[in-house]
Amino acid sequence: MEDVLPLLATPFLMCLVLTGIHAYLGLHVIAREVVFVDIALAQIAALGGTAAFLAGADPGAWASYAAGLAATLLGALVLALTRTRRRHVSQEAIIGVVYAVSAAAVVLLVSRAPHGAEHLRAMLVGSILTVTGRDVALVGALYAAVGVVHALCRRPFLLISADPERAWRDGWRVRWWDFLFYATFGVVVTSSVRVAGVLLVFSYLIVPALAATAFGGGVARRLVVGWTFGAAVSVLGIAASAALDLPTGATVVCVFGIALPCAWLAAWPRSRRGPRLHPNPKINQAAIACSIRS
Repeated sequence: MEDVLPLLATPFLMCLVLTGIHAYLGLHVIAREVVFVDIALAQIAALGGTAAFLAGADPGAWASYAAGLAATLLGALVLALTRTRRRHVSQEAIIGVVYAVSAAAVVLLVSRAPHGAEHLRAMLVGSILTVTGRDVALVGALYAAVGVVHALCRRPFLLISADPERAWRDGWRVRWWDFLFYATFGVVVTSSVRVAGVLLVFSYLIVPALAATAFGGGVARRLVVGWTFGAAVSVLGIAASAALDLPTGATVVCVFGIALPCAWLAAWPRSRRGPRLHPNPKINQAAIACSIRS
């Protein structure tokens, strides 16, 4: 076990990097009620990478990354254009269609590849054990740049996530800001899928944010809870994979699934002491929006 620990240090650092950006983005995703946007964009990125792979590009090459990023930016444009002020169709339904079509297209493409099954498995669970210190530094720098963009644009991003009707009413160009949000989101997802796979990226995005939401509070409090939760699960998942000789990515995902109900149970006494809901649902929605913006 002691011989294995040094080998797990770099994957653990990568998990911390993933936690840092995905826990924050997860708060936006939950507020926007587009929970599956991450896995849809991740699948689009995988589709672009698979197309490059069939064209002869190495899965770890920049050509493969560029193809995945281009496909993801196209998906971000679709999501931004389908956002309307009066929602006749839930955007989650559109996201589901995008995911299903992208996943089916990937299956069709890999069916023509000699090692298609291995490529498909790599997209799902990733290869986080093979990351290097250089990978961590590059991905960390990229995510820091994305974080700077979100810090500069935090007002429209948070407003559109929490109260889109007010954003429309106040004259914000919602579709433009949506495209910028999903484009930066796509940059993160494309980079994350390469090292962690679709399933682990989805877990880092949604589960820490759900745990943080259970404890309530403003954005700062939820970020602290989400980061702490994600870091703790990373430690437990990587340690369990080493001790039981299991695939690291799949093990961390399963630990996320076990840890989330535990977090809900820990937050349950607090939720019972929380304020009672108002009979008017619009007042409740406004209160939640104010909590997210605080």
